[in-house]
Amino acid sequence: QVQLVESGGGLVQPGESLRLSCAPSTSIFGTYIMGWYRQAPGEEREPVALWISGGTTNYADSVKGRFTITRNSAENTLWLQMDGLKPEDTAVYYCNLRFGPNNYWGQGTQVTVSS
Repeated sequence: QVQLVESGGGLVQPGESLRLSCAPSTSIFGTYIMGWYRQAPGEEREPVALWISGGTTNYADSVKGRFTITRNSAENTLWLQMDGLKPEDTAVYYCNLRFGPNNYWGQGTQVTVSS
């Protein structure tokens, strides 16, 4: 069982930035996908940004140009840099790890963008 520990959420004003981090409880090797998803109240969970082993990244259209996903293998950490935050980015953000038949989720971290 792999645990994903997230941090970095909070309350910011529109236009400001936040950086989320996700640290798996064990080192990850081989082929895998790590990513960030978010779920707003009354909405379904949706993918925000994905990092595929090898370095390929994929972003939701709504965050392209504003969010950046990176993976530091030495620190075994996944980051999500969120710039130019908008009120519609308000949601609980979840870290996800998939490899083979395994699918793991973090506990979620709240991001609120409000003036």
